[in-house]
Amino acid sequence: MTSPRHGFPVQSSKDIYTGKVMALRSDEVVMPGGKVAVREVVEHPGAVAVAALDADDRIMMIHQYRHPVGRRLWELPAGLLDVRGEDPLAAAQRELAEEAGIEATEWSVLVDVAPSPGFSDESVRVFLARGLTEVGRPDLGDDEEADLTTRWVSLSVAVRMALSGTIVNSSTVAGVLAAHVLAGSPTAGRPVDAPWTDRPTRFADR
Repeated sequence: MTSPRHGFPVQSSKDIYTGKVMALRSDEVVMPGGKVAVREVVEHPGAVAVAALDADDRIMMIHQYRHPVGRRLWELPAGLLDVRGEDPLAAAQRELAEEAGIEATEWSVLVDVAPSPGFSDESVRVFLARGLTEVGRPDLGDDEEADLTTRWVSLSVAVRMALSGTIVNSSTVAGVLAAHVLAGSPTAGRPVDAPWTDRPTRFADR
């Protein structure tokens, strides 16, 4: 008979820092042999990203400055789930309109990505959007978004950009490759309300 798998119970937990878009806590976790180990966890509100494909299988990309890496990155339109309880699809629709000036009539789930599960509960749901209409971008204010630029890129070129290291954002790499797999295939993505097992909630509950 196989013995039950270890449950990794948390013996204690304490907050180290709470900021605007993340928090850091320290957990004491019981290991399989009984040892207690400290695990630092970055709590994240979760995020959505959108692979928007037009009728010619071009994908909408944005070029945006990211301060932690100190340079502009090629990314999919994306944003935090920073409104408590917000529907992920509604957030994706908002971000696509705000960052790329696009609306879509066809939506499905491409992939869910956990970029750094060793120390963060961050999870990103990447949607596929088709049936696109350009509606124009609104005024994005004076933060990083005000400086972003947009570009239509053929899906085959975007795949080469990901494989060459030109695209390094994890949810963008995953979204581009997943969109490439599904392009021209009768296989559809998952429904927009498909279960999202790893959607983080701890930060939102603070």
